[in-house]
Amino acid sequence: MALNYIWSGFFLVGFLAALAQFLFLGDTDIFKRVIDGTFDSARLAVMDIALPLAGVMTLWLGLMNIGEKAGFVGALARLIAPFFSRIFPGVPADHPATGHMVMNFSANLLGLDNAATPFGLKAMESLQTLNPTPDEATDAQIMFLVLHTSGLTLIPLAIMAQRSILGAGDPSDIFIPCMIATYVATVVGIVTVAIRQRINLLNRVVLGWLGSITAAIGGLVYYFTHYLSKQEIELVSKVSSNLILICVIAAFILGALRKRVNVYEAFIEGAKGGIQTSLTVIPYLVGMLVAIGVLRNAGVFDFVVAGMHGLVAHLGVNTDFVPALPTALMKPLSSSGSKAMMIDLMKTYGVDSFVGRLACVFQGSADTTFYIVALYFGSVGIKKTRYAISAGLTADLAGVIAAIFVSYVFFH
Repeated sequence: MALNYIWSGFFLVGFLAALAQFLFLGDTDIFKRVIDGTFDSARLAVMDIALPLAGVMTLWLGLMNIGEKAGFVGALARLIAPFFSRIFPGVPADHPATGHMVMNFSANLLGLDNAATPFGLKAMESLQTLNPTPDEATDAQIMFLVLHTSGLTLIPLAIMAQRSILGAGDPSDIFIPCMIATYVATVVGIVTVAIRQRINLLNRVVLGWLGSITAAIGGLVYYFTHYLSKQEIELVSKVSSNLILICVIAAFILGALRKRVNVYEAFIEGAKGGIQTSLTVIPYLVGMLVAIGVLRNAGVFDFVVAGMHGLVAHLGVNTDFVPALPTALMKPLSSSGSKAMMIDLMKTYGVDSFVGRLACVFQGSADTTFYIVALYFGSVGIKKTRYAISAGLTADLAGVIAAIFVSYVFFH
């Protein structure tokens, strides 16, 4: 039901915004831009997302099946079970979904988007086997989705690379602010869902895990910033993330061979679901991305930013952050759209300007909530999202506020 109102609302708001520009500003091209944008968004959903996803899904679901038969996914599930049993009380400790979720979160931490998506879709599929009402999201599925949309990433390599391309004096100077902002978004996401689901987070296991993760992230940040140069940070992050990934693949294959598993047949068995999953999500992706495109091309974000600027100025607050807001507004809707806005802001205001850096921190502070809801829930046929979107947007908002705060501290 939530998606129904959101999807319809996007179209109606976009239509009203376009009509207002035509009537009051005399913009005779506005309707053409909106219609052209719908076709572009539909093409993007199929040609640039769904079809490439089919190949990636085929590969990684095959490898995941090898890992399951080798026993690695089960071992991961047992390792993380004490923590996950507290925040996912509806998932049995030995259920394969736990291992799949761990693989997804691990890939996200390393910034490996191509691997994270197949692992995440597999995790959602596993959680769906525990769902007594297949068209409605369970508590566990909502917690998983919100954790995923909070976008916890240790090293924002793609953002640093883009800053380097545009000639930033120090491409990695957004590393710590991104780390802080995305971590805040993740913790707020956990707390928000835990309150709705009445999960007690004040116990030794949960506090121990969260404390250990916080200490590990803090130690990594300290080491990177005190002992490595900006070039070394980029090199280490790029090499380590891909090295870990290739080691995981090798370990899966060697473990399967050790158990006398037919590795090739296991790969084919798992890979068969890749194309079907990609085909299943196409209608959901087209619908959501077209609606988002209507909003963008109708100039709704421009209206919002102008309104925010007036409000903030009226309150007597510094308005330097307002020009970067389009990236923050687009991020929950479209990763490619927010990336384009980030690049445009860096080019317009300067790659090392406050606005340019803040746009990068916005880009690294959370993930694309609406896209992930459409993709992950659509892959298993869930139509009733309950409070998943509101909880995900709450985490996004926390990330945005944290991004503004830390950017003023680091760059203003």
